Amino acid sequence: MPALNLSGLPIAITGASSGIGMITALLCARAGMPVALAARRVDRLEHLAVEIRRGGGRAIAVACDVAKPEDCARLIDRTNDEFGTLYAVFANAGYGVEGGVCELSDAAWRGIFETNFWGTLNTIRPALPHLLAAGRGHVLICSSVVSKMGVPNLAAYTTTKACQDHVGRALRLELGGKVHVSTVHPIGTNTEFSQVVTEKSGNRPRTARSPEAFRQTPEHVAEAVLRCLRRPRGEVWTSFTARMLAAIGTASPGFADFILRKHFEGKKKAIAQAAASGGA
Repeated sequence: MPALNLSGLPIAITGASSGIGMITALLCARAGMPVALAARRVDRLEHLAVEIRRGGGRAIAVACDVAKPEDCARLIDRTNDEFGTLYAVFANAGYGVEGGVCELSDAAWRGIFETNFWGTLNTIRPALPHLLAAGRGHVLICSSVVSKMGVPNLAAYTTTKACQDHVGRALRLELGGKVHVSTVHPIGTNTEFSQVVTEKSGNRPRTARSPEAFRQTPEHVAEAVLRCLRRPRGEVWTSFTARMLAAIGTASPGFADFILRKHFEGKKKAIAQAAASGGA
């Protein structure tokens, strides 16, 4: 299938004020796509919109808390009003939090679901009627490599990523190709994400941070998203190694448990040693 010419095809991107969302917006704009930038930090969106316009692109900034359905509906309406149509939506907004399954409060569990899971549905639902009416379009969901596994002290986050993965696959099959649906599965990225995890977790020492060998730049992920927009496919994995490890872990859960347990215990030991050294 020839690569799709994206020029003139508008996209709405949530979580566009930083990280993967911001870089994806820049690359989409350079490919000729009008871009609706959505996030809560409007000042950052405005700066990004100015940068895109200076480069000859088209962009609007829309204040949007994805946990609020009315904000997401307004994002889609603004996109259509400004650009005349909507081709793609990238449900990218999300965050992580560390804490044991029974340690995290109900508020922490509900909060991450409101943004990561319900925020995805809130973004997709108002967009889909427009895409179906146009007879084409693309829904992208930023899931994660950990959508295929539970990680100690990171279960709240991995559960939301698994939910996004399941929603994406089910929707892809339900739509039967009328609209493309893709889930994106990055490994750890060098963005503000890790800082937010630390803050959301009460600034506790991190036990679930991915090893440096399994970290990528947001540019690497955004380039994969752009390739998917040009040549749609169901799942976008930004690391072949991580994809194979996820597949092996699914086929052999005992082996996956062993690896994750060793990693988790090693992290806890390193944190304890660091604390002891600091207190000496």
